[in-house]
Amino acid sequence: MRKPIIVSVVNHKGGCLKTTVTVNLGAALARTGRRVLVIDLDAQQNLTSSLVGPQEPHEGVPTLYDCICDELSLDDLIMETTTAGLDVVPCTEDFMGADLTLVSAVGRESMLSGCLKKTKKLSGYDIVLMDNSPSISLVVMNSLVASDYFLVPCSAEYLPMLGLSLLGGSIGRMSKLAPHLQSLGVVLTMYSRNERICRTVENTLRKEMGDTLFETKVRVNTKAKSAPSVRQTIFEYEHSKTGRGTEDFTALAAEFLSRLAVREQPLARVSNG
Repeated sequence: MRKPIIVSVVNHKGGCLKTTVTVNLGAALARTGRRVLVIDLDAQQNLTSSLVGPQEPHEGVPTLYDCICDELSLDDLIMETTTAGLDVVPCTEDFMGADLTLVSAVGRESMLSGCLKKTKKLSGYDIVLMDNSPSISLVVMNSLVASDYFLVPCSAEYLPMLGLSLLGGSIGRMSKLAPHLQSLGVVLTMYSRNERICRTVENTLRKEMGDTLFETKVRVNTKAKSAPSVRQTIFEYEHSKTGRGTEDFTALAAEFLSRLAVREQPLARVSNG
């Protein structure tokens, strides 16, 4: 069966635009003709709310919590969004109990991998992006174990920059669980060329990380904050080729695909499972 490329969007630190990046990178990739699935693995449900609005659990109908904890297919959870080629697996409020339930599960770090292997519709996608909570929890571990790559948004500030080493250490300790996992790099967010701290953080990370740091930066953008309130991506909300967010996420998608192309020959792959 054809297997999409699966990418976890992660960072220890909250407020670094993980959800904004996941939503709008997903939309940008869909605009290039790729079929993209985004999965909301954060109990705060921000990605879900941004794309399809809050979802209520219904008795007798499995939720993402049920699917992961019972290792079920995600096929029935997939929803279309207003962006052609971009679909979402939403999260509901019961997902806050997932970590506690997974603690006692056999093979607890690979339950999500089992779900994805059972999801028949997955073969219809080119790329899967998974939005995670700001932690290294069992759910985040499941996301990383199920992924081929991870992408790290980092706001252009001093403290988030320091947190990157902690994140790297946490992921490094997972090498036995996810020996195949590779980094796609770090994306600077909330960037303003006029602020000295942003330039300082960029220069410091460029020296320390080299090519690991994306050339593309996601600039400060008030419209990106407003778009989720009307369940729109930045492309829909700005509705302009010259919009700041439209330019940034179009460029980010191009660099994202370029990095994948270096690692993936060819882009479409066949599962070993």
